[in-house]
Amino acid sequence: MEGEIVNKVANSSLKIFDLEEIYPINPRMDIDISQWLYEGFVLREKEFRAALKQIDWSIYQDAYVGLYCSTEAILPGWTYMLLTSYLQPVAKRVFLGNKSELERFVFQELLLSIDYSEYENLPVIIKGCSKREIPEEAYVLATQLMMQKARSVMFGEACSAVPIFKKK
Repeated sequence: MEGEIVNKVANSSLKIFDLEEIYPINPRMDIDISQWLYEGFVLREKEFRAALKQIDWSIYQDAYVGLYCSTEAILPGWTYMLLTSYLQPVAKRVFLGNKSELERFVFQELLLSIDYSEYENLPVIIKGCSKREIPEEAYVLATQLMMQKARSVMFGEACSAVPIFKKK
């Protein structure tokens, strides 16, 4: 049929890797340990344990939770471990870090768990536009992992992809 519009991208071997598609919808939450510090710098074990027993931990159900301290207090090594022991039964995953560090950890874990064999020797576009905020580190790691399998890696959209890598 003359004048028929043909989607050349759909008919090509080009694969799109969209970080937004693997974005987990679980809530992101963080806990600042400074709220339990005496005078902003001292963690008292007895009071800390008592305070943790009073918390409704169900609010962290299936959430990615970051643990951090906003002060320069020197905390005992067991501080984060004790908090984790309360969170582990309810949270999806517990990380050490604030919300932006948490987002990087989430993507690192996700990207390292993917089987990239479907991209073997194919041209791949790592999609650039997203409705969600994807950390730059996720694009860096995705590029490294994709370079191990793909014939070529590009960034952006099929209509305006920026070449990043091509196997020699």
